[in-house]
Amino acid sequence: MRDFQSPGRSAVFASNGICATSHPLAAKVAVDLLQAGGNAADAAIGAAVLLGLCEPQMTGLGGDCFVLLKPAGEERIVALNGSGRAPAGLDAAQLRAQGHAQVPLYGVEAVTLPGAVDGLCRLNADWGCKGLAEILAPAIRYAEEGIPVAPRTAYDWARAAHLQGAARRAYLIAGEAPRPGQIFRAPAQAEVLRRIAREGRAGFYEGEVAQDLIDSLRALGGCHTRDDLAATRADYSDPVQSHYHGYELAEHAPNGQGATANLILNILAHFDLDGMDPLGPERTHLEAEATKLAYDARNRFLADPDHVRRLAHMLSPDTAARLAGLIDPGRVLPDPAALTEAIHRDTVYLTVVDRDGMAVSLIYSIFHSFGAGLASDRFGLLFQNRGAGFTLAEGHPNELKGGKRPLHTIIPAMLRHEGRVILPFGVMGGAYQPVGHARLVSNLIDFGMDLQSAIDAPRAFAEGGTLTLERPYPEATARALARLGHQVMRSETPMGGAQAIRTHASGVYEAASDPRKDGCALGY
Repeated sequence: MRDFQSPGRSAVFASNGICATSHPLAAKVAVDLLQAGGNAADAAIGAAVLLGLCEPQMTGLGGDCFVLLKPAGEERIVALNGSGRAPAGLDAAQLRAQGHAQVPLYGVEAVTLPGAVDGLCRLNADWGCKGLAEILAPAIRYAEEGIPVAPRTAYDWARAAHLQGAARRAYLIAGEAPRPGQIFRAPAQAEVLRRIAREGRAGFYEGEVAQDLIDSLRALGGCHTRDDLAATRADYSDPVQSHYHGYELAEHAPNGQGATANLILNILAHFDLDGMDPLGPERTHLEAEATKLAYDARNRFLADPDHVRRLAHMLSPDTAARLAGLIDPGRVLPDPAALTEAIHRDTVYLTVVDRDGMAVSLIYSIFHSFGAGLASDRFGLLFQNRGAGFTLAEGHPNELKGGKRPLHTIIPAMLRHEGRVILPFGVMGGAYQPVGHARLVSNLIDFGMDLQSAIDAPRAFAEGGTLTLERPYPEATARALARLGHQVMRSETPMGGAQAIRTHASGVYEAASDPRKDGCALGY
């Protein structure tokens, strides 16, 4: 239990339906849809689309999404992949011939086709109970009337300096990032949403919206075509799973990086974390070393589902045991070579559980802040730069190729216990996400933290030869880690954000939302 004399927030408890999102308006829309008779799928879609307006630097209709869903009355988990592909006319050999060592981060070459709209339409058609017109009505209204910009959103907005052309016109106010409390409007996006509300996916992937997307990309030098856009389809798969001290972690299968979280926990299961200080050097060091080893495996094996290599090997308990044996509690491992390309920290995650027990874990992103910094001319739809997640290394499973999906950092998750799904959750933060998942699970299981405290607790991330600690991490821990050989630095920005909902045996729901974001949990 938290110290009620210190700043903080309590978890939210409810018995009918509940959500946790990264913006209060999105949380309210989700609860409104639940109270109006919608289910968790309806509420998640309504909240997600609105987040593209509340936090346009994080997500939008030009991005991708991944979903894990537990149907009402069942304990199985369904995985929906709403990620897009590289245009058919682009491949790594072309970029290598042009002298590129990696996909240009903010170039049109990094723009993959948007998969989120098809994914959300598929989620609605297969699992929702309300029509898109009702679900999207709040987002349409807010796009027209405007949304007051929240403090964390304004902070992120001001740090994005790469907006170009149509993106500057659509997302800056008098040439500047909006300040907290300023009203951001997107009337052109309201028109796009009205078309989707009337026509479903055809309102986006066909007609004038599709023409605007492709004409704008071609004008920027892209090789994207209407056929590429029309071929964009979400599909289902089974989640990947692992066990940790009697609990089962379900992650989205590749091309997401969820298997990395499974591997980190599989490695950490070989150490007695529960006897350590959760913010002490021993736990932090072991997590850092497990992270480096698991991310090295990710970099070598994970890719488009049709190209992924040795996934079963990566998830094998024997692999985890061998990797755990490489960790020395008294010294730092050399940093494994980084073989994948760009990372990011700009994503929205939300989760909803309804009164019938349907649970949705949904993550939705345009990759870097404001994606590629490019937008369509007419409707101001941001283009994601997810293609920067490809590598140009010849023969690598994640090598850029037309029609292929890149390695994604965004991953939704669910936790099972004794056969029951008890926790849909996610941790935003780009490459940090797998270790963020592992840390949240460990905070709950190893250290017995309540849900809000497990989210609030300071974070650490070993990446690129540096161990970055959030500012609240104890200074004594930082000094001890440095003595072990870590290159320790303090994080300049908050490390990601998390949302989670726990279902108690009594049927009561408990939801927690990360104070690192503007959002909240709400229930009824």
